[in-house]
Amino acid sequence: MSVPQFSSSEPTPKLGAALRQRHVTMIALGGIIGAGLFVGSSATLATVGPAACVSYLVAGIVVLMVMRMLGEMALAVPGVGSFTEYARIGLGNWAGFTNGWLYWYFWVIVVAVEAVAGAAILQRWIPAPVWMIGLVLLSLMTLINLLSVKSYGEFEFWFASIKVAAIIVFIAIGAAYLFGFSPTGSAAANLIDHHGFMPFGAMSIFAAVPTVIFAVGGAEIATIAAAESDDPAKSVAAMTRSVILRVITFYVGSMFLIACIVPWSSIVTGHSPFVAALETMRIPGAADIMNAIVLVAVLSALNSGLYVSSRILFRLAERGDAPKSLLKLTQNKVPRLAVLLSSVVGYVAIVAAIVSPQGVFLFLVNASGAVMLFVYLVTALAQIRIRRRIEASDPQKLTLRMWMFPWLSYAVVAAIVGVLAAMGADPALRPQLMASAASLALASIAYLLTAKRQALPQTGYSSATGYLSPIGQQAVEGRK
Repeated sequence: MSVPQFSSSEPTPKLGAALRQRHVTMIALGGIIGAGLFVGSSATLATVGPAACVSYLVAGIVVLMVMRMLGEMALAVPGVGSFTEYARIGLGNWAGFTNGWLYWYFWVIVVAVEAVAGAAILQRWIPAPVWMIGLVLLSLMTLINLLSVKSYGEFEFWFASIKVAAIIVFIAIGAAYLFGFSPTGSAAANLIDHHGFMPFGAMSIFAAVPTVIFAVGGAEIATIAAAESDDPAKSVAAMTRSVILRVITFYVGSMFLIACIVPWSSIVTGHSPFVAALETMRIPGAADIMNAIVLVAVLSALNSGLYVSSRILFRLAERGDAPKSLLKLTQNKVPRLAVLLSSVVGYVAIVAAIVSPQGVFLFLVNASGAVMLFVYLVTALAQIRIRRRIEASDPQKLTLRMWMFPWLSYAVVAAIVGVLAAMGADPALRPQLMASAASLALASIAYLLTAKRQALPQTGYSSATGYLSPIGQQAVEGRK
């Protein structure tokens, strides 16, 4: 059956292809290893105990499954440009619109949060107000993103390299300490001392997953960066096959070592458990070393946050879901207005963090709390539908397949729904779920208003025919 191709009166500007395989690989690694690991893990260890490493393993497996789904779709339906567009192809315009805008909102809030966190760290060495340092950091990262995608890729490559090296060195030192240099019988015993391996019971492991999954999320950035690489298919395949497994190893391995080295009951929320472990092992200058690494993690998050939010805006504009002016590119193929708009929202959020930290800023942060879970859930549902249609029309396109389809895909959907339910049952996390639900409702209303104002063409798979619609067909054929 022949399907007419999508056409436009004006050709859509195309982003560059300056990123290399090494950039995309390190972007995937760096997207997950952030301040949430180096500092945020203290809350999980303090509330779950040594079993926190199991919480990280469970959350990591969920993210791994989602990345496998993305890998399958990226190779079977190439040329989409942003992973949020698979929701549009699989489930229609509403899903693509809301997924794109929610993902953009999540990252601009991350930009603000990381800028404030980086400013607080730099205050140890620079006597200046937090807001001033935060604005300077955001301005520097904005400038880097405005230069070219290659400048973003190079900075992120080195930022991620430092983070990965720090984790590897920590694991090596921690393992050496446990297997030969620790006081006899004192370190590994921390796993079972102080009320046992699961001091708060088995359910605490799963109760912590909603918090942990936000820390291990971010690898999907690589699917967006791959669109600007010299070999998108190869980049995405490499990311989904090995990178995520390495990150899970880094997270679970480091958490396990910390639980062995430091009594969990002595870990203080908000203080890096890595610093506590290094001080226990009597590593000189542990606090300054870790603060420097956390600062690198913060800069990396700022850099990636501005990059991914600007590219999401570009793709939304490409589909008519954002102003067409955001499609304008510089000579270096950078969507300048999209970068600037994302940074402006970051500036506003930083000001809110200073002026109203427990009011406006807290609401903005809470409103992004469950957004990634919504995005992952819609992505998983889209994968199920796209996979079934491709199997019915051209199964040879499935060069990379989701394991044990469809049962494992259903399990991922059930797991994400379960995490959302756990958030609703937890009084501490319920405000995040409700505020994030408000964000989803607002995005849905915006879609209805946009669709009413302009007759948007239907996209995605036709439930009646089982064939791709014009934009989906174009994506499948790689936009040649």
